[in-house]
Amino acid sequence: MDSISISDVQHLAKLSSLSLSENETENLRLDLTRILQYIELLKELDTDGVDPTYQVTDLCNIFREDEIIDYKITRSDLLNIAPDSDGESIRVPKVL
Repeated sequence: MDSISISDVQHLAKLSSLSLSENETENLRLDLTRILQYIELLKELDTDGVDPTYQVTDLCNIFREDEIIDYKITRSDLLNIAPDSDGESIRVPKVL
């Protein structure tokens, strides 16, 4: 793909619920065209023998066994210290 058309940009903008001016549409068209050209340039790189890099920080997940800790607190104790409860559960304001 050599370049992106104005109608392509307008279609993408519609799908993204964006309203673009003519100037913004043209600038985005040019930017997207340059991005695609750069990707085509990257396709020319010889990556044979190069392992994929999944992450660069050498971080790894630390797993541990789940442990049940008995704090000796009952349900009624927790309901008693709650600001508002209905006897069965803690009442909180609605969040929408």
